[in-house]
Amino acid sequence: MTPPVELRTLVLGGTRSGKSRHAEELLEGLPGDAAVRYLATGRRIPGDTDWDARIAAHAARRPAHWTTEEVVGTELATALARPGPVLVDDLATWLTGVLDDAGAWAAPVVPAGVDAAVDGLVAAVAAAPGPLVLVSAETGLGVVPDTRAGRLFRDCLGELNAAVARVCDDVVLVVAGRALALPPGGTGSGAGTPAAATPAAATPVAETPEPEVPAAGAAGTEVADPAGDVAGTPAGVPGAVVPATGAAAGAVAGAAPTPDSVSESDVEIVPVTVGRPDSRSRREAVALVDGLAMPTGGLGRLGELGVWLASCQGACPPQAPVRARVVLLAADHGIAANGVSAYPPEVSAVRATAAAAGRLPVTVAARAAGATVRVVDVGLVSGAEGAEPGWLVAHGTGRIDREDALDGERATAAWLTGRRLADAEIDAGADLLIPATLAVGVTTPAATLVAAVTGAEPVAVVGRASGIDDRAWMRKAVAIRDALRRARPHLRDPLALLRTVGGTDLIVLAGFLARAAERKVPAVLDGLAVGAAALLADELAPGAKDWWVAAQPSTEPAATLVLEHLSLVPLLDLAVRTEDGTAAVTALPLLVGAARLLAETGTARETGVVPGDVTAAAGAGR
Repeated sequence: MTPPVELRTLVLGGTRSGKSRHAEELLEGLPGDAAVRYLATGRRIPGDTDWDARIAAHAARRPAHWTTEEVVGTELATALARPGPVLVDDLATWLTGVLDDAGAWAAPVVPAGVDAAVDGLVAAVAAAPGPLVLVSAETGLGVVPDTRAGRLFRDCLGELNAAVARVCDDVVLVVAGRALALPPGGTGSGAGTPAAATPAAATPVAETPEPEVPAAGAAGTEVADPAGDVAGTPAGVPGAVVPATGAAAGAVAGAAPTPDSVSESDVEIVPVTVGRPDSRSRREAVALVDGLAMPTGGLGRLGELGVWLASCQGACPPQAPVRARVVLLAADHGIAANGVSAYPPEVSAVRATAAAAGRLPVTVAARAAGATVRVVDVGLVSGAEGAEPGWLVAHGTGRIDREDALDGERATAAWLTGRRLADAEIDAGADLLIPATLAVGVTTPAATLVAAVTGAEPVAVVGRASGIDDRAWMRKAVAIRDALRRARPHLRDPLALLRTVGGTDLIVLAGFLARAAERKVPAVLDGLAVGAAALLADELAPGAKDWWVAAQPSTEPAATLVLEHLSLVPLLDLAVRTEDGTAAVTALPLLVGAARLLAETGTARETGVVPGDVTAAAGAGR
């Protein structure tokens, strides 16, 4: 049976893995024996008879009615703009030619022309009318090259594959002639849903909606920076709001009036890809670290952290974050009344009051680290002294084991509230963001969301959280089980998941994190609740996870699944269990130190701190 082809499919595989054959089979099954345009990217080498034979063998097995075009450099992007179906074979040889033309093999850093060509190609893939199948070599499973040119090619091809995968509907890995559909990265299939589940023909392609005009005071949508790594990604707002066709769900009992900022009663959130941190600055930072006065790899994770900051800031060396902002959300969850926490529901407001007075661990740690704190009431039943009330979305939520947390209108309002909170902080000068929630019982909906996204069983995500006993643990497990059943119809719809089994603060967190990533401001994640919101934020704004670091592993089992799903490695392991951002604030000095190490450490050439000759006499070369 011929496998189905998605609108845009990337086929990865090693040498002689069968990736090209699989790509051809995808397009051979098109209805009506459509004439496929085969875009060959390998350059002919005069006198290389072996290479000519390989090209001839590839051409011989293609159907006679296919057409072949040999394209190099920017010609490939131009060719993709014409109607398909199209097969590109392959990206690795195309990139080799681009690197050759730019003289990149001997350059100290990758020339700007390479980044421009890659960005243009990614944009062309994203806009291709399709069907489109692209073939590329997977370098991540190979050996580490022992030459600079080899490492350069591996790094550049890995980044190209990742960028193209972000804008493709399906990614397939071919190993030993067998194709494996890779799980989605959040762009098309939804939370926890295998890729390539249905043929593309069965799924109508909607027109690209017009993004909502930002609210007054919010920053306008940025077009990807052509000098950086994000140029060519679809411009627009992650989670752009457009009119929906269905009616909103009924109002939650006791909910607050919908904020004035939401004028539409029926809206839907449309996922839009977020551009990656700047790859040029990352490569420059890697080269900088390699040249410092220290043994190779001497800075360890601190060096990696400095490189990440450089890529987020688009500058090398990076600047130390000096305007870190902690945003604490206050909200109530209906499920807390079921005894799933060691604290009664009213303690959510008590914690918010204590935070506003600067008496919680996170606020003390923030003062020590030089960060500022903001406490915002987005969903308390009765408010809290000192918490900002102007952002209120709903007075509490429904019990997620029996009813939806919020109706559709307030779920959208919560998403927009998170985005506008992020805008307000960034417009005020924040260069690093630490969001958290103070809600009692929040780990129950958070664990439910993680189970829904990752496919884990309820008992695999239930932790002790606030210090619950065995009876409370069992109540919590039952609540998650029942909520997860209610969540199953919505596994392909991240916002519906948040509305059904999440909560006000979790949706606000997701909107906050997505918007911060869109505006290129990094964030530090801490705790299960923030992690669960981040999972859904990356679904609604694919690529947002590249703008985050994790402060520490959590004692909650669901949080471990979050880190694995987002491919984040924690900075610290202090066993902090407050789940309120304390560990994230404690990690701030590491970020500052990492940036300063790259900016202020002398190079080996400047200082003369270089390895000596191991064959020299003792004491020489010191």
